[in-house]
Amino acid sequence: MSQQVRVVREKPNSTLAMNPKKFALWLFLVSIIMIFASLTSAYLVRQAEGNWLLFEMPSVFMVSTGVILVSSATMHWAFVSAKNNQLVNLKIGIVLTFVLGLVFLVTQFMGWQKLVEIQVYFAGSSSNPSGSFLYVLSGLHGVHILVGLIYLLIVLVASFSLKIHSKSMTQIEMCATFWHFLDALWVYLYFFLLLNMK
Repeated sequence: MSQQVRVVREKPNSTLAMNPKKFALWLFLVSIIMIFASLTSAYLVRQAEGNWLLFEMPSVFMVSTGVILVSSATMHWAFVSAKNNQLVNLKIGIVLTFVLGLVFLVTQFMGWQKLVEIQVYFAGSSSNPSGSFLYVLSGLHGVHILVGLIYLLIVLVASFSLKIHSKSMTQIEMCATFWHFLDALWVYLYFFLLLNMK
């Protein structure tokens, strides 16, 4: 009888449950993927119909791509710092990521200004679907970057309240996941547009 009790106690208590907040985040990311997959598919379909303006993508978009890649590195540094209880580096990493996110948005806006200079408009009698798609794709991604920046501020406040450390990683892990996703999404959009504008 005692052996049976011992066996029951040693049986591993396995579970497949996921943190509900992480699950909600992944559902959100899947919905974003579906939106941009639909838009890029619509881009290809509309391009095949003709009446498509070919123009060179402003080089400032390449700069913004570099900026967002660097921000991914600073976000990873913040995550690793939290894991190692390097709380000062955690805060610096989040602040740097936030600043680089702002720089990314500024360079995106500068890209729009360059488009206007070469007479590529979002709407109006002088607009063309190729330009409109570029504004929509980059603008919608920019909206998600704004969401990411708000999320970074929330995590920064939590880090100053000592709510993020090696024993409490959920917030920084979710923030890092979202930010890396946005970075990867822009890299995909950038090369998609670059290849299909030629």
